[in-house]
Amino acid sequence: MPVSIVLRGAKLLSIAAAGLLALPALAKSSSGATGPLSVHIRSDRMTLRMAKAPQAYLAGTINDQAVAQIRQLLDSGKLDPGADIYLDSSTGDVAAGMALGQLFRNARFNTHLGTWHTGKAPALPATCLDACAYAYLGGVYRWSPSGGDRIGLRENLLPGHVPASSPQAPDAYLEAMGVQPADFAQASGLVVNGTAWWNTDKLASTRIANNGRLPLEASYRKAPGAPPSLLLSQVVRGRQNQVTLQCAPGHITLTAHYAVGAERTSLLVARTMYAYFETGDQAWQQHAGERPHADGDALVFSRQMPFAQLVPVLQSGSLGVWLEITGSPVRVGFWVAPSQTWLSAQPFLADCQALQPGYVPPRDSGKPAKPSFWRRVFGRH
Repeated sequence: MPVSIVLRGAKLLSIAAAGLLALPALAKSSSGATGPLSVHIRSDRMTLRMAKAPQAYLAGTINDQAVAQIRQLLDSGKLDPGADIYLDSSTGDVAAGMALGQLFRNARFNTHLGTWHTGKAPALPATCLDACAYAYLGGVYRWSPSGGDRIGLRENLLPGHVPASSPQAPDAYLEAMGVQPADFAQASGLVVNGTAWWNTDKLASTRIANNGRLPLEASYRKAPGAPPSLLLSQVVRGRQNQVTLQCAPGHITLTAHYAVGAERTSLLVARTMYAYFETGDQAWQQHAGERPHADGDALVFSRQMPFAQLVPVLQSGSLGVWLEITGSPVRVGFWVAPSQTWLSAQPFLADCQALQPGYVPPRDSGKPAKPSFWRRVFGRH
């Protein structure tokens, strides 16, 4: 049976006592809990097996007491770091929402929208507004709302609308959470009665939500006597996938590390028919090359491409690594977006170009140009 813990805060602290600015009254909504914060925790064996982490459902007002409540659960061991947090809140204090989000990040919580249900009845839609929206941003993995769930901010609480001197100013908090204030302008497409509801289709593209994908990282490696290589690395749902690009005269070798877990490597190695890379929607060498081999908890394979394809790959918004499995109509694998690391890849690109046959170094722009004939003779152009 699921283990449920229901905790309710005492009376709300007055905002005046907290020294924070009062928030305008919220419009009534058919969803979004507004009472004192309640917490239900599901950590039964089935949940831990399927979700790999406990689940906590938070519903109600987000204020200083709510922050203290979650901190006490952590300190007492009733809520483990790395848990999945489901939010449903329409009222609260924005400064407390940001404090709760910072607590989420420190504990490596992942954030979702959702309401508590026991399975006897369908879950009701969740609403995450204002303080809740800022708390949501604290999740390491932030999952886009689905179904009838919705998330948003009133216009006067959007980044750029709150004075920098206010305790509710979000700029420093957003920077710490790795979210750009400009992203809200793209995601906040629908404004109803002064509330900017976030477009769930745009949350992932603006990185407000990451759906289990941490930002892509690029690391340039150049050891003495070794060819230049660029490592693209991304953590997806706790596992690190990698693509290494190694430069040589005339070609680039791409090596994929697909982290699948030690228990799946031998199974997929035995059943993989083809392994290939894909740029955009264009697969290349789809039925050529060696099959993947196991390396710890990852499947590994390499392919070569002409040097001329390097720039298009580095500028691509999608470089896929795919495996086709015997007896399965669905391929497995991962993708990265090299274009996100274009600037970081420039030293690798420059050194790789220098290795190519017929390479001519660029002219040193720091040297003055040789005077023209007319300038030497007549002192003018």
